[in-house]
Amino acid sequence: MSKAALDAIKTQVMWNRLIAVVEEQAQSLLRTAFGTITREAGDLSAGVYNTQGHMIAQAMTGTPGHVNTMATAVAHFFEKYPQHTMRPGDVYCTNDPWLGTGHLFDYVMMTPVFLKQKLVAFFASTCHVIDVGGVGFSAKANSSFEEGTLIPHLMIRKQGKLNDELLSIILANSRNPVEVKGDLLSLISANDTGARRLVEMMTEFNMTSLDKLGDHILNTSEKGAREAIKALPDGEWSYIMPLDGYEAPVTIKARLIIRNGKIIVDYTGTSAASIYGINSPRTYSLAYSVFALKAIIAPHVPNNIGSLSCFDIITEPHTIVDPIRPSPVTSRHVTGQMLADAVFGCLAQALPGKVQAESAGSIWMISLNSAHGRVARAALDGTSDFGVLAIGLGGIGGRPGKDGLSTMAFPSGIGGIPVEITESQCPLWFKEKQFLKGSGGEGEYRGGLSQRFEIRNREAAPFTISAATFDRIKHPAQGRDGGKPGSLGAARLGSGAALPDKGIHLVPKGDSLILDLPGGGGFGDANKRRVELVEADKKAEII
Repeated sequence: MSKAALDAIKTQVMWNRLIAVVEEQAQSLLRTAFGTITREAGDLSAGVYNTQGHMIAQAMTGTPGHVNTMATAVAHFFEKYPQHTMRPGDVYCTNDPWLGTGHLFDYVMMTPVFLKQKLVAFFASTCHVIDVGGVGFSAKANSSFEEGTLIPHLMIRKQGKLNDELLSIILANSRNPVEVKGDLLSLISANDTGARRLVEMMTEFNMTSLDKLGDHILNTSEKGAREAIKALPDGEWSYIMPLDGYEAPVTIKARLIIRNGKIIVDYTGTSAASIYGINSPRTYSLAYSVFALKAIIAPHVPNNIGSLSCFDIITEPHTIVDPIRPSPVTSRHVTGQMLADAVFGCLAQALPGKVQAESAGSIWMISLNSAHGRVARAALDGTSDFGVLAIGLGGIGGRPGKDGLSTMAFPSGIGGIPVEITESQCPLWFKEKQFLKGSGGEGEYRGGLSQRFEIRNREAAPFTISAATFDRIKHPAQGRDGGKPGSLGAARLGSGAALPDKGIHLVPKGDSLILDLPGGGGFGDANKRRVELVEADKKAEII
């Protein structure tokens, strides 16, 4: 075998090893995090970066909203902390929505890696902490100042010693300080795990720098993405998608432009920024737009700054996909996670018959709290003061050749939190959690089913749902190529009263909360659906 062939094999082995390193980094975070949304649902990301701050590898575990925003987030730290000032044992953090992952609840932790006193790489990770002060996880605020405590780019550990002053400020502004501290330390620990494994890898392969391997990874990934783009027809395609919005309906206007080996999604004409926290900062809008493009066009190409550089978006400042500070952004997923379907709407015209139908889109964050501070104290004597988070997942749209997946998050990929976990943390109990019959849109390939929750309080006390960031209550997931829409979502009390899709809602004592998640749209003409599939659906009692 030639030397060139041996070198190519060695390079591929090192690339695979690097991916294993970042996956172990992510698993470390997953196994040590305190928050259920991280350790149970996998709402996190982890990655390794070269000395220019470019992401060269990411863990398989994680969400596009975290991974793709972090792809550019690391370089922002260098503006305040030049690399020559960094030392072994240093760790830096921020939760700045515009320079991180889009809202205050996600902390980005960055750790420089040294090999024999030489800076060779960076590890970064992020996860969603349960509380950062302010109004809590709700879209109710009218500015980011009301949403919680913003931590600019600061050092949280200096040469191995924690910055207790910074940590005390963060914890003093949280209703769940123990859990938040646990998550922050888990992020630091995960980066340390990645750093140790990288140093071991570089020592084993006699590497003194990561630059050569990093350049190979980025160049190969960019080449693969550009080749995939060249196979597409040049042109422009537009799609308009209505969303429920908050104080007013929202219209997402997307225009896909494919030209000269480059793809751009232009959101010019999209609705103005909301006065409430459903705005998606540009970094988050870019993350989900690029994810949608890559999922259809180049799913086989590794996800890093090389392949991501082939895609871009155009946004207008002060719109809901590009809000300006201090716009409220806590529930940015309500808008941002819908952008994948808007991009798919354009791609379906460029690639007929090859793009799935619309999905439920943004997950329903179900922030459940006791009614302390909402009703008179006397009504709550002897009852628990609690705050927990559950996640509602709808259906994915029908796909070319396959039914849509049921109760799955697309495009975030986040998992659900087992009801047993939530019930162990508070006096609430889930009386019902089941597939919602008939919720998937009809088609040659049926849309994925959604689910129904009914939640009660074991104590004789009211409780609140304070996120209520639901969408597709007024506008269902649309079918594709003749498929029918999925079912609308709905929120109501067990006693019958309907709840608005946004805001903070009180569930009275003795009553229950019922949530019907939206279903995925169908793909293709339902009259063409194979008889055996219809019979299987009937037997399973899902239609």
